[in-house]
Order: sequence, then structure tokens, then C-alpha cells
Amino acid sequence: MKADKLLKYISFYEQDERLNVWHLALLVAIISLAYKQKQHQTIRVSRSKIMKLSHVNTLPTYHKYFKELQDFGYIKYIPSFHPDCRSEIDLLKRY
Repeated sequence: MKADKLLKYISFYEQDERLNVWHLALLVAIISLAYKQKQHQTIRVSRSKIMKLSHVNTLPTYHKYFKELQDFGYIKYIPSFHPDCRSEIDLLKRY
């Protein structure tokens, strides 16, 4: 993912009044991982990495706002229960 595309995603998210600072922090963390992985849609993630990048320090906060992002249709979370495989997030809404 190119830097200009990253900024377009963030600009797109800013327009949704349902999203608050926690949603945006999580989305920026996900987009940051996408940028680092050079991915456009499916990003390999771990909860600990997203929490660290987004500065979300409590599991209840993480779970609440992460679930809302799914409910709002921004992401699709594909969990991996295998210890050697990371979970995946699909970015559903694009700018």
C-alpha cells in the first residue's frame, strides 16, 4: 500500500461520525500494518500488535471497538486459532 493511499483511507474514515478516537486508532494501526506488509486488502495481524500500535491498553476497550468496526462494515476479522498462524483482517470499505 502506498503512502498516498494510506492517507486517503484515513481521510475516508474521518468522514464517518460514528467513529471515535478508539475506532480511528485501531483503523490506523491496521492500515499501518497493511502499509508495512505492502497489502491492499488482507492483512495478517495479532491482537497484541494491533493493541501496541493503537495504544489501546485494555482488552475490554479493544474488543468493544474492534467489534464495532466489524459491525459498521469496515473490517472482516478472520481468526486463526493455530499458534503459528496469525489472524487476518480484510478491509471492506474503501475510499
